[in-house]
Amino acid sequence: MKLYESLADDIAQLIRTGVLAENEKVPSVRTASRTHGVSQATVFQAYYLLESRGLIQARARSGYFVRAQAKRALAEPEMSVANADSTDVDVSELVFSILGSIKDPDTIPFGSAFPSPDLFPLARLARSMSKSVQHLPARAILADMTSGNPHLRRQIALRYMMNGMMNGEMNSPDELVITNGALEALNLCLQVVTQPGDLVAIESPTFYAALQILERLQLKAVEIPVHPRDGIHLPSLQESLQRLPIKACWFMSSFHNPLGASMSDEKKQSLYDLLHQHQVPLIEDDVYAELYFGNTPPKPIKFFDRAGLVMHCGSFSKNLAPGYRVGWVSAGRYTEQIHRLKLMTTISPSVPAQVAIADYLQHGGYDRHLRKLRETLETQQQLMLAAIARYFPAQTKVTQPGGGYFLWVEFPEHIDTLKLFALALAQGISIAPGPIFSATQRFRNCARINYGQPWNKATEAAIALLGKLIASQ
Repeated sequence: MKLYESLADDIAQLIRTGVLAENEKVPSVRTASRTHGVSQATVFQAYYLLESRGLIQARARSGYFVRAQAKRALAEPEMSVANADSTDVDVSELVFSILGSIKDPDTIPFGSAFPSPDLFPLARLARSMSKSVQHLPARAILADMTSGNPHLRRQIALRYMMNGMMNGEMNSPDELVITNGALEALNLCLQVVTQPGDLVAIESPTFYAALQILERLQLKAVEIPVHPRDGIHLPSLQESLQRLPIKACWFMSSFHNPLGASMSDEKKQSLYDLLHQHQVPLIEDDVYAELYFGNTPPKPIKFFDRAGLVMHCGSFSKNLAPGYRVGWVSAGRYTEQIHRLKLMTTISPSVPAQVAIADYLQHGGYDRHLRKLRETLETQQQLMLAAIARYFPAQTKVTQPGGGYFLWVEFPEHIDTLKLFALALAQGISIAPGPIFSATQRFRNCARINYGQPWNKATEAAIALLGKLIASQ
């Protein structure tokens, strides 16, 4: 990290935490230079970077000031209310009908589950693949099919260790099973701890793929309310664990899809203690962990696991290489069962994709890419929030996540987002309507909006048009 980038990050953290309040003057260039022991040119570079990220603005003959953030004027949704009993899941037809209708490349993809591919270093990855495949021993092609590429597993384990994100057990490459993306990892985890008819605790709302997997495996959902800022409601989970024979939990601990919520370290510890008390395994879907804003990566619940009860699932699909379909699971006491089940199904993800990512992690500047990606997403979030404040009805509520690339928008009660989806799609705009995120197809006045697309005049015009469509209902 360059000196001016480090200084910019320090000031950005002061703004995020409210130490520097909106409209407050930032220290002058001369003062900042003297205080931090850097040149005035370095301070100017830091301020230019903060200005480009939408955090400060220059005022003629007055200096730099903290920009008034639109998110401060937007209300936050309330905590969800969930069905207290188990529910049969039947959402696939609705999900497939919606996803199938937004394949047009000319559609503005606010409903997409991925950020823009323009944000990924695809050309550099291609060079990694070309180089690594040329030097791949013939025997490794077969050996890596069973256990996953050992170099990739070492790189993943090393990354966790260097970030201080994992305990000693998690740092072992032997703990990792490489999978065809995180979705296969999540599937395998669920299959090794449940049988058809079992009850699984999930968040409400939750990622629609989780609902589809429960439906396919003939499992029943127990929906647990989620606060839009700090995640799962522990008292509701505790009551459900005491009352119902729940066999597993599937939760997102950081930058929840679709809400963007993140649990504090204290809450993650309490959640783990509760599950350990009941000996209920946790499938931790943590695919957005690297997309945090600020300087400190979030700890997964797996960090607090001392009994191998947590199956921690990650992926490169959301932050590096969506088409390569390389994920993993650190499965604790279930590692051998997951390994065997994988050999009975897909055997292995692409070996060339594995070695390409392993090479990129070691030589390609992964941290530099992630830093740029996080800064871009944070800037785009601020621009999206400002546009929502300008164009959406005054009663609109929206989440304000500290990472990821999703906003959860709650419209006035009379708005039906399934109808809004159809109206918007006819105008070349997609959204993800709330009912696809619920086993009982609730949240009809809510939608998930992806801010991971480049911000330009067309993007802002699409938000403005969405505002008009909402006002017309």
